[in-house]
Parts: sequence; structure tokens; C-alpha cells
Amino acid sequence: MPITVTYTDAIAVLDLGDDENRFSLGALDDIEGLLDDVVSSGAGGLVTTGTGKFYSNGLDLDWLLAHGDQMQSYVGRVHALFARVLTCPMPTAAALNGHAFGAGAMLAMAHDFRVMRADRGFFCFPEVDIRIPFTPGMAALIQAKLTPAAAVASMTTGRRFGGGEALHFGIVDATAAEGSVVDDAVASLALIGKKDPGTLGAIKQTMYGPAIMALAT
Repeated sequence: MPITVTYTDAIAVLDLGDDENRFSLGALDDIEGLLDDVVSSGAGGLVTTGTGKFYSNGLDLDWLLAHGDQMQSYVGRVHALFARVLTCPMPTAAALNGHAFGAGAMLAMAHDFRVMRADRGFFCFPEVDIRIPFTPGMAALIQAKLTPAAAVASMTTGRRFGGGEALHFGIVDATAAEGSVVDDAVASLALIGKKDPGTLGAIKQTMYGPAIMALAT
């Protein structure tokens, strides 16, 4: 299933696909192009989600193992995606339909809000167990969104959080039944209403200045 965008009223819904939705180079190209379209459309908000078991399992580790010489440029592109969503000039929400691991969970963190399926799926930063330390940019992104206690609980343990646990730690803002994750995320943004893009974008640039700088290095 390709990466697609549909619209519910004024809210754009970007579907990352129906597999593990890892950040292959092709997927990054598609997401970036669709984000261009969403911003230029004047949409009132952006929801990202997946179809099936996964929201996103993050980095394309198989490709990285085969192309280690390109790691710096690849990680730079992933950082740029995080920064773009973090500063998106419209309200944003991640609708976590299933598993969100590693950089996939970080993409969810880059949104303003997160709604997670209550009954199934895990949110996890497995870096400590797969022996891949967080980059300074990744750590800054997560720590910009979580309390210190939640950052320690999620970043240093490799713990898999179900929906209720993620809500308890403030990792997500709400949980929902399987069939209403996207609808609830769309409704939450509709309640906020459309904001002036220039003003909202500038506010986010200021709010997340240190994380943006770390992601750029």
C-alpha cells in the first residue's frame, strides 16, 4: 500500500502504509512530497497514521547495514523529517494504530498530540537493547516532549508501553478503540481549529529551538 493523503473536512490524514512503515529512502521521499502538498493545500491540521499492525518501526536497519557509508546522510534526512513535523505550521496529531518503535515512536513524538489504540500495540524506544544510542537530536526531541521521569522510563529501559501505560506516563494524550483512533485524532484537531500558519510555525520554532538545533547537527 503506498503512502497516501486523504482529507476529512479540513484535516489531512497521511497514511504511512500497511507494512512495518520503516523510513526507507523511497518512503522519506514520499512523505516529504506529501507534506509539501499538505502545507500548500492550506489544511487546518495534519494527522499521521498507519494501516494494520504498525504505525512505524522506524529506521530501515537492513538498508543501513548494507550502506553503512551513507549512515550520516540517512540519519540527517530522518532528523530533518522530525524537525519538519515538530515545526509544522498547523496542529498535528499522531494516530497510533499499532506498534510505534524507535524512530517511528520519535516521529509520533514530533507531533503536537498523540492518540494511541487502547487494546493493542506498543510504544517503545528499544535503543538501549539493540545497542544503538540516541543521537543528540533524537534525545533532544524526546526530552522536549516528555517529563524527566517519563524520559528515563522510556529511554533507558527499552520498555514496551501499551496504551494505558503510555497515557499514564504522558507519552500519549489519549487512547481510543481500534476503529476510532484516527477519528478521535481528527476530532481533537478540529476542536483546535485552523491557526495562522506563520504565527503557529514561529511559535513552534521558538518552543523547540534547542531540539531543532540538535536535529540540524
